[in-house]
Amino acid sequence: MTSITLRELTKHFGDLVALDGLDLHVPDGRITALLGPSGCGKTTTLELIGGLLHPSAGSVSFGDRDMAGVRAEHRAAVMVFQEHLLFPYLTVGDNVGFGLRMRGVGKRARRRQIEAMLERVGLPGAADRRPQELSGGQQQRVALARALVVEPEVLLLDEPLSNLDRHLRDGMRELILEVQRDLQVTTVVVTHDQEEASVLADHLALLFGGRLAQVGSPRDLHDRPASASVARFLGSPNLLPGIRRGERVATAVGELAVPRGVGDDGPVLVTIRPEAVVVAPAGGPNIVHGRVRAVRDLGARARLLVDVEAATITLDARPDALLALEPGSEVALRLPAESLWAMPAEDTEPVGPDDHVGSGLGPSELSGETADPDGLTPAEHDRH
Repeated sequence: MTSITLRELTKHFGDLVALDGLDLHVPDGRITALLGPSGCGKTTTLELIGGLLHPSAGSVSFGDRDMAGVRAEHRAAVMVFQEHLLFPYLTVGDNVGFGLRMRGVGKRARRRQIEAMLERVGLPGAADRRPQELSGGQQQRVALARALVVEPEVLLLDEPLSNLDRHLRDGMRELILEVQRDLQVTTVVVTHDQEEASVLADHLALLFGGRLAQVGSPRDLHDRPASASVARFLGSPNLLPGIRRGERVATAVGELAVPRGVGDDGPVLVTIRPEAVVVAPAGGPNIVHGRVRAVRDLGARARLLVDVEAATITLDARPDALLALEPGSEVALRLPAESLWAMPAEDTEPVGPDDHVGSGLGPSELSGETADPDGLTPAEHDRH
């Protein structure tokens, strides 16, 4: 197994800075997701790791081996692209065995390895078929088999599921997890999909504008975001500006007990996920009172928007718990202290999994509402 270390990795395309001094450690034998919006440097990072691009500055190391000057074909790394790029004039078996043939593996041994790998990816007996006879999901399995059959030290996946429908995407995701667990190959996957990254990866690196915004486990980033921009990218959080004094924060919705967080006393942002807010009896700690603005039926869950003083708080729960509430009715909400997280109101430096002072967008990003006035993500807007 091989770990990957990126040190001050920088890539310029003319005057464009695609990647700006990236420091990142990719643990060996695990899946790391490079997550972020389009144009943030994810694919550039992947291609620098694979040797398809040369850095403008900085270094890439596999274990203790500096990859400077090492050509892509000599890096023991393979890449599966968003477009799987199978050779249409070759059979499935010849596509899978292409790398083995280039390495001089004999025909009989090659056939055994091809058949074993096709069995592993759920395509037994497909060796003599043509790629154009297969579905998109099956073609992606062939591309994965072609990458893995050469027993790479590093597997690089560039948006591997983005061209598949949801059913095929779920199946392919489970296949990647199963094969990676069996082979223990160090894997880096690029995605802009937060759910996909959280399900696939043990380790997330979130990039904004060619720089590292936060790195850690999926739970680290969701529960302890480094900045408002990190929190917003990972969903539609409630963000409440306030002033911290010890473990108390004075906000527009009242004074709250907030025992978790980073930074010093003074201006902070308090965040809480909509699913952590609960409708509660009027008494008790961290209770706020407001008026229902809207109730949204999102199918498997419902979303409640409540105006509380100068802020709007969003709550997600089962439909049967919320749909009986009417716009204009008064309601008490509990903001559990264990689900609140305070972070500096102004972003500072990139962070690691044990150091949650963040970078990203500045004070102009801050507000007392969720990112969208209805508390809906773009995908949810598409459905409503």
